[in-house]
Order: sequence, then structure tokens, then C-alpha cells
Amino acid sequence: MSEFYDDLETRDGEAREAAQFAELPFQIANARDNAPFYRSLFKDISPRDITSHKALAALPLTRKSELIDLQRNDPPFGGLATAAPGDLVRIYQSPGPIYDLEPLGRDYWRTARAFHAAGFRAGEVIHNTFSYHFTPAGAMVERGARALGCAVFPAGPANTDLQVRAIHDFRPTCYAGTPSFLKILLEKGREMGFDTSSMSKASCAAEALPPSVRAEIKAAGIDAVQWYGTADLGMVAYESRAMEGLIVDEGIIVEVVRPGTGDPVSEGEVGEVVVTVFSREYPLIRFATGDLSAVLPGQSPCGRTNMRLKGWMGRADQATKVKGMFVHPSQIADVLKRHREITKARLVVSREEGRDVMTLHCETEGVNAAAVEESLQAVSKLKGRIEITAPGTLPNDGKVIDDVRSYE
Repeated sequence: MSEFYDDLETRDGEAREAAQFAELPFQIANARDNAPFYRSLFKDISPRDITSHKALAALPLTRKSELIDLQRNDPPFGGLATAAPGDLVRIYQSPGPIYDLEPLGRDYWRTARAFHAAGFRAGEVIHNTFSYHFTPAGAMVERGARALGCAVFPAGPANTDLQVRAIHDFRPTCYAGTPSFLKILLEKGREMGFDTSSMSKASCAAEALPPSVRAEIKAAGIDAVQWYGTADLGMVAYESRAMEGLIVDEGIIVEVVRPGTGDPVSEGEVGEVVVTVFSREYPLIRFATGDLSAVLPGQSPCGRTNMRLKGWMGRADQATKVKGMFVHPSQIADVLKRHREITKARLVVSREEGRDVMTLHCETEGVNAAAVEESLQAVSKLKGRIEITAPGTLPNDGKVIDDVRSYE
């Protein structure tokens, strides 16, 4: 059997880009013509002009953090969906609440590719411990498993006694769920004297898979890899058995942008993950996830040629309250737009003698600090200090606002 799910995974990068940007104008037109939110957002945009990364980067972002208010004001999907609720397979509620949708179609969330990369093959049984209740995680595995030709035991994240008995009885070879719950099942199996050794492959998501946990799972005879996705977007990127970064899915376009802006960062720089999907029913365009990552240079040793992400590296939602007023990363971006000499900046919020203090650290080869101080106050309505530092000095961790206050 092939190491690759299909030929898309090994195509030349230029061929991938040409195919995606040939399709993108039709998706943007679909969103503008059939989803009320995008009808307003894209009213002055010509879809046929969006045929490059540069053109895509000029479009406004749609932020996941805005979904709660959008959906509250225009239920159930905030005007972002093109399908009526009654035409869907399922509707889900994630914390917030945020409502997500599942249309008809084969492998809607595109998870089969991640499972194939984990070594799952047709005819195997997947022990699925993701929840089937309220959120789509369980169904995300189910749809991908069906597309791959695998059977599923719908275990969910509870009843560990019954689960290890089921593993002992029907001998699944594959596991889907969080790595921490896999550890719990292995421990419960040992405690109860049930054999869980049939499981040899695991595809994990929803939490980090650090090397120590991976090694512990490996000691039990299970090769574990991970994938990253959201209920809105489906699978975004996945790890192959080369275990060198998360490979971006073939059915989406991923950008990494400076938090608080829509501006792409350079390769290797930490920024916010922004995704464009080709779902006709839920055409999310430049959807800002709030998650931080960075693009790894080169391609995976496994032979897959798409962009790789370093993995989940924190959250980009760094708003904080100073002297009773919120300060947002977008405001720091506005300051930088006024002073193009500054290549990068970080606002550090601290406390001195019981008072909140803002210090804007600016990477630049030369700028009028007093003018930057005036801009910071004009944008944030708060006074702050300006510290000038050499280019390349600030940490590469995606932080635009660093709140270091301690109240102990």
C-alpha cells in the first residue's frame, strides 16, 4: 500500500498553488453571493482578482473570536454559512457557545489524510475516544474512518472499564483521541488485567503530544502521531511518521500572520494561523484561528511536499487590561503602521509601586521615540514608555503583548 493518501501530497509546490488559486475566486464568489456576512465584507471585492497569496493577504480577516457575537446577532451561524440548517447532517455546539455545522459529503473534515499518515489502513478498526456529544470531534474521526475504509468503535471519553474490556475483546489496531486518555486506557488495562496490546497506531489531537508522553506511549508498543484542527475548519495539519512538523492539508490554504494584523510573517517567524477552506456550505475565508505557529523551512523527509507548521505554540489573543482599559494587539499594529521604521514591537505590561506601566519595545535602526510615544497614547488612550532595541533582539514567540504583572 502507498505511503501517500493520494498524488496531491507529493505534487510540485507551484502546481499546488496554481490549482488552489484557480479555484479560490469561485469560492470567494460563492461566499459573497450566498453568505450574508461575506456579502457585506466582500461587497467591494472582485473575486476574479484573488489569484495569488499577495491578493489573498489583502482581504480582511474573519476572526474565530468574533463568532460568538456574530452568531448571537444572526443565529445560528452568523451569516457565514450558505446552507440552511435543515439541509445539514448535524449541528454542533462548542463552548462559547459557538455553533458548527456538518453538511453532506465524503470526509467533510478531511481527517482521512491524517489517519492514513498515521498508518491506518482499510479494514482496520479504530477505537475512537473523541466525544460524540455536542461537539463534532467524534464525527470528525467517523467521517475520515469511513472514507479510509475503517470500522469504528464509538467509545467516547468515559467508561474506561468498559472500554478496556472492549479493546480486549475485539482487538482494535488503531486509536483516535487525546494522548492523555490513551495513557489512562493503558493504565486501566494493566490494572484490570485486560490485554490492550492490539493497538499499535494512534492518531492524537486536541492537546499537546510532548516527547515524554510519546515515548511513554511508544513503550506500550504504540506509534503515536498528532494532527491539528478545529470544529470550524476541520483538519488543518497533520504529522506523518517522519515526525518533523505538521504538514498542511491539501484542501485548504494556510497563512501565518502577525498577531493583530493580516500581514504574513517571514518563514520561521511565529504568528497567528489563518486558514481558507473550500467548503461550499461554510466558506471560511482568511479565518483567523487565534492559534500561534511558525512555518518550517523545506519539506518533510517523508516525501510530502506541502507547507509544514511547527505545531501549536500558544494563543494570539493577547488583549489585556491596563488601568481599566483593554489594549489589543491590533492597536500595537496601528502604532507600527504610523512608524514604518519599526520592524517589530512588543508591549510589556508590568507593575511598579502598585501602578500599571506600559513599555513598548521597538526593533528599529532609528526612529523618533517621542513620536512613537505620542502615537501609542493616541491609539491606546494610555501613556507608555518607548524602548528602542536592535533588529532581531525581541523573542520569536509571536507575542505582541506580554503581561508580566504579578499581584502576589
